[in-house]
Amino acid sequence: MDDVKGGVVAYLQVDGATKAAEFYRRAFDAQVVAAHPVDDKGRTMHVHLHVNGSSVMLCDSYPEFGHPSEKPQAFNITLMVDDIDAWWQSAIDAGAEIVMPIEQMFWGARYGQLRDPFGVVWAMNQPTQS
Repeated sequence: MDDVKGGVVAYLQVDGATKAAEFYRRAFDAQVVAAHPVDDKGRTMHVHLHVNGSSVMLCDSYPEFGHPSEKPQAFNITLMVDDIDAWWQSAIDAGAEIVMPIEQMFWGARYGQLRDPFGVVWAMNQPTQS
């Protein structure tokens, strides 16, 4: 495999995986590890990123092969960060929208949620207690 990191790896099907990879590079300093070339419709079947020390995989939908586009729902991708303000601002500057502003939470962390232009909700969590 191409340097997969993390015990659980998110594999996101989005509308525009190559564009999403570029957004994640700007928003979360993602590094592209591998990417299949795009087809004649501009779709790719696989992009592998490293985001904050873990792998995130992306692909476009392929309805003709039984994988139609669906709106992301009922989950978020949580980034465990040391400087939530810097990560947050980077994502906002790249074009993410605020779902839930950063707040101090009962579990001893600053936490907030953003939605990227592809519909995926990203949470950020910075522990404030040890």
